[in-house]
Amino acid sequence: MGIYDREYYRKEGPRYLDAFGFNGAAVKWLILINAGLFIVDLLTRNNLFSVLELDPRLVMEGQFWRLLTYAFLHDTSGWQHVVFNMLFLWWFGGDIEQIYGTREFVLFYLTAALLGGIAFTGWAVVNNERAICIGASGAVTAVMVVYACHFPARIIYVFLVLPVPIWIFVGFQVFSDFLIAASGRRSQVAVHVHLAGAAFGFLYFKSHMRMSSWLPNFSALRGQGNRQRLRMVRPDGEVVEVVPVGAPPASHVDEQLEAKVDAVLEKVARTGQASLTDPERQILLRASEIYKRRRT
Repeated sequence: MGIYDREYYRKEGPRYLDAFGFNGAAVKWLILINAGLFIVDLLTRNNLFSVLELDPRLVMEGQFWRLLTYAFLHDTSGWQHVVFNMLFLWWFGGDIEQIYGTREFVLFYLTAALLGGIAFTGWAVVNNERAICIGASGAVTAVMVVYACHFPARIIYVFLVLPVPIWIFVGFQVFSDFLIAASGRRSQVAVHVHLAGAAFGFLYFKSHMRMSSWLPNFSALRGQGNRQRLRMVRPDGEVVEVVPVGAPPASHVDEQLEAKVDAVLEKVARTGQASLTDPERQILLRASEIYKRRRT
């Protein structure tokens, strides 16, 4: 049976503390950037806020960069805002980056932040609100929604004690934001940013869209240009064939992945899914993502 004839799923996975071993390069850099700007804000008494915060009035005057840069600032009057946003990004972002790849994850994250900024600006302009927005919550909400869509049965521990399926936890957060937005009452939380991120994350998962497919793959073009060629030469000096030397064909890569999947499934049959290591679980995740793309 081929790899594309199977469906794979994962209903259980590592708990919060297990996430400290993942290889999500983009997630780590995003956390470092947010933490670094938070420290700079503290040292400069929020001077960055005046340049990067989301002020809808200034956006309407042409300062469009604020639609994105606001997502890298956090309230310096306390630690909860930045710490919880970064914890959620750390806990849930690693698996999503592993599934979609670093380039795609970065584009997804930035798009979610941008859409959140547009939603907040639109709400403020329509309602003539003089409000300011900062924080990564919209982009992080998008990450959490995609995570819940991939692993709805995964259990998380609220306050590190109460076991709750991830889909209930995320659904409750989104529903609470929706009630606040629908009521029209004022809130210190930018619920419209959260809702925009949640809607984008759900649409992203359901539509199987890929942000990177909308951009040219410069690395692939560069790789083709630099690819060495192997020349087949007869004894008389005549060149009879030119063969490009590069990466192995896709079929060879698929065979390698299929072999790994077969080995993982054999282990599941012998010792159960709970015995799988994180790398083995990631193999099944990668196979599942490839299968979904092939079906669409």
